[in-house]
Amino acid sequence: MQNKGLLTTFTVLFALAALYALSLTFVANGVESDAKDYANGDSDVEYAYLDSMSSEEVYPIIGYTYGELRTKTLNLGLDLKGGMNVTLEVQISEVVKALSSFSKDNAFNQAIIDAKTAQKATNADFVTLFGQVYQEKNPNGKLSSIFYTLDNKDKLSPNATNEEVLAFIKEEADDAIERSFNVLRTRISLFGAAQPNIQKLTGSDRILVELPGVKDKVRVRQLLQGTAKLEFWLTYENQEIYPMLAQADELLGAANKAKASVIDTTVTDEVLSEGTAEEVADAIETLVDSTVNSAEEGTASLLDKIEGAEGESSDSNAVATPEQSFEDYAKDHPLFAIMRPAIFQDEQGQYFPGQGPIVGYVAIKDTAKVNSYMAMKEVRALFPPRIKFLWTAKPYDDEGKFLQLLAIKVDNREGKAVLEGDVIIDASQQFDQFSGSPRIDMAMNGEGANKWKHITADNIGKSVVIALDNLVYSFPTVQGEISGGQSNITGNFDIEEAKLIANILKAGKLPAPARIIEENVVGPTLGQESINKGMLSFIVALLVVLAYMVFYYSKAGIASVIALLANMFFIFGVLASMPQLIALTLPGIAGIILTIGMSVDANVLIFERIREEIAAGKGTRLAVADGYKFAYSSIIDANVTTLLTGAVLWFFGTGPVEGFAKTLVIGIGTSLFTAIFITRLIFEFNLNKNKVLSFSTKLTDGAFKNTNINFLTNRKKFYILSGIIIVIGLGSLLTKGLQYGIDFKGGRTYVVRFDNPVSTVDISKSLESLFETSPETKTFGDDNQVKITTTFMIDSEDENADDVVEGKLNEGLASLSSKYEVMSSQKVGPTIADDIKTSSFWSILFSLIIIFIYIVFRFKKWQFGVGAIFALFHDVLITLAIFSIFYGILPFSLEVDQAFIAAILTVVGYSINDTVVVFDRIREYLGSFKKRDNEDVINEALNSTLSRTVNTSLSTIFVLLMIFVFGGEVIRGFSFALLIGVIVGTYSSLFIASPIMYDFTKKIDKK
Repeated sequence: MQNKGLLTTFTVLFALAALYALSLTFVANGVESDAKDYANGDSDVEYAYLDSMSSEEVYPIIGYTYGELRTKTLNLGLDLKGGMNVTLEVQISEVVKALSSFSKDNAFNQAIIDAKTAQKATNADFVTLFGQVYQEKNPNGKLSSIFYTLDNKDKLSPNATNEEVLAFIKEEADDAIERSFNVLRTRISLFGAAQPNIQKLTGSDRILVELPGVKDKVRVRQLLQGTAKLEFWLTYENQEIYPMLAQADELLGAANKAKASVIDTTVTDEVLSEGTAEEVADAIETLVDSTVNSAEEGTASLLDKIEGAEGESSDSNAVATPEQSFEDYAKDHPLFAIMRPAIFQDEQGQYFPGQGPIVGYVAIKDTAKVNSYMAMKEVRALFPPRIKFLWTAKPYDDEGKFLQLLAIKVDNREGKAVLEGDVIIDASQQFDQFSGSPRIDMAMNGEGANKWKHITADNIGKSVVIALDNLVYSFPTVQGEISGGQSNITGNFDIEEAKLIANILKAGKLPAPARIIEENVVGPTLGQESINKGMLSFIVALLVVLAYMVFYYSKAGIASVIALLANMFFIFGVLASMPQLIALTLPGIAGIILTIGMSVDANVLIFERIREEIAAGKGTRLAVADGYKFAYSSIIDANVTTLLTGAVLWFFGTGPVEGFAKTLVIGIGTSLFTAIFITRLIFEFNLNKNKVLSFSTKLTDGAFKNTNINFLTNRKKFYILSGIIIVIGLGSLLTKGLQYGIDFKGGRTYVVRFDNPVSTVDISKSLESLFETSPETKTFGDDNQVKITTTFMIDSEDENADDVVEGKLNEGLASLSSKYEVMSSQKVGPTIADDIKTSSFWSILFSLIIIFIYIVFRFKKWQFGVGAIFALFHDVLITLAIFSIFYGILPFSLEVDQAFIAAILTVVGYSINDTVVVFDRIREYLGSFKKRDNEDVINEALNSTLSRTVNTSLSTIFVLLMIFVFGGEVIRGFSFALLIGVIVGTYSSLFIASPIMYDFTKKIDKK
């Protein structure tokens, strides 16, 4: 064997590198195990323990601290470790609006709306879509008239063409995405998640964020979606605003009366208290002239009514006179029926407005209604022109039901705060020295410190509101001038919340809002179960394959066992050495297991060829040398085609598909090395020691030696059989279709586990009214676990939509008698679903084209390529047909999703692997027996490869059966697709690909 010394040295170095990489993981896992034991189930204590170990040296030999080790260990994906995977879309529409200085041009604003709608059906960037829409609707429109502003005059010419303006917008948009990416990366690094991953998705406005191990999804959403727009506002006093609120309440009440008695007596009195904002606005606009005089009565009459009040509402503490029911009071006072004004009673029983900027207290469920009242132009006319109202970020009461409303003073035409967050240079979570409660300390730059000094000096005794993303976190009363630029935010924070806000402020604000359009959340319980099931399937599959190889190939099988174990060691070593590039996922484990089955193929090819050489009368040493030499071509061809398929999956795939592809590609590389080189070293060692090498047992000696199946004579029977199955499948596809997962149709999915078996019908009924339509509910695995799928609020642009949907989910599930746990959740927006469908189509098509080109190139005859492609289409159609026919019948999920596409492409790779090996032997025989009839030569070639085909297929099928049985419900449909594909692929390589190649060759020969 040439270069034996060099290859041996490489093997030793490779093994040492893998051992080193795995040792880092082993030490880090030891620290984390100690943390779990110390915490005894308390996740906060566990986190604090690990945080304290970050700077402690835990690997003395090398000098690594735990904090350093954490970024260098085997990276477990979300499905194994738990955590979140989100795709954010930067709202470039807001950047475009800002660049136009929020132009009121109708054509411009309509183009923005139309471009946002178009973006839901394509993955094109927003600026391109905006330009196309604007040009179509306004062919003579000049964008320069909109974007040539005071802020842009140095970057744009007043006579710039539309193309030049769009180029300018694109440059600014790309800059906004880049800055958003940097801000998010900084926030994530400060958040403390282990081995986070963040990357821009090329050619789009999207950013992918992976946070393994995180548990608080609400705070992660706040971390990622919050723009971090920090503002300091001056305030009005409640005494100034209360009379105006009273007038607004009287105005609404008078309009309510007039609406019922004057305008239309058929309209109910609940219009103002229950109607939409548009209905209320219409009523107010019509009645304003007749009701203003009534509103001028001021506060006196209202205070008189409140003074004797005894009734109250269930939520907002609104009051009615003894003679009035609450319903009657609500008709007269729509605003104060849902807002308790900040008025108080003194010792003499007299009511007076309270001090400070708080003007009212409102139940959280009523805040939207209050906002709609306060937004009406007739109501706003009662208040100062530049007033604005902000809600507190957190409820002020112990039950968490009520928010406070504050009156904000806007002293400039631009509507800006007196001080903004861009002056903050540092922020940190600290503890208040008096109360001990968590707070957020902030340090300002020189400009900010100077402004803050003047603001506090001019407003002693008054409140200053500190708001983040238009929610008030603090409104302290200024006690004296504050110099030095130091300030803090106090509130009802817990430690983690204070840390989160401090980190957001420290990282800076996003230049444009970012919205989550795809999300995958896996709970730690499910993650641990996935590890257990994945490892069980891995161990069982490995043992089955090893036992089979020893049973069939005797001592040579033992060599393959050693090679396979070395292969596993190298795969995990590579994964551990590149944690930032590759995370081990459950589909990744499936990829490794499949690699076990496929790596056996190289050993089988070599061993079968050695057996042939021994049967031809050669000595063992020469037979081994020639066996390796003659098997190389088939091995290389087979693995290159599978490698090409894996590369396509890696390039086009995301999430589970990408994880599967990466481990598959790595496994192909390491298995080639171990199967070819390590087994050869073992054989050389035994031969040099004059030990006997055996390549079969008594039971397998001579197996498949005298087979003489006439594959080509019976080919039309197999064409008919396959045709019948495909026709039935196409009929099912056209009538029944496929069961698409949310990857392809969009929506939200929740896997929920109950303490006891539950009825899917009962679950659907309990959620139907909350979700507006009945969700799809299916048993998922055991009868106490279900998968709930809904499209409720999937199109909503509200950044709190995810929390709202989960709140309704919990509300509905709480009504059932069984306790439950949400094991995992997934959200896929409509835009993402369209992109996944598009990328899936192109990945399949591209892989087929690449394989066809490679086969034509390698075999120098296009007939081989045609036979292979026909077989691939045959395999894909039959797999799709089976999924269509049996979904809803088999007791496990047969959803078509990203994992299914990965399975289809893997089937393509496996099938072509098998076909290429067969073709390689056909090519060899056709070259050696040129004078014999082609049909006889091809039949003999197919029979000669039968042993290899059966052994490789059986070992792979054994492996996939282990994944199917032991791998868990999450990948059961995936492993079923692979199992069907391997069986069909083995059949097609013998009975479809080769006969079709023969038929096309025969037609050419006749011509």
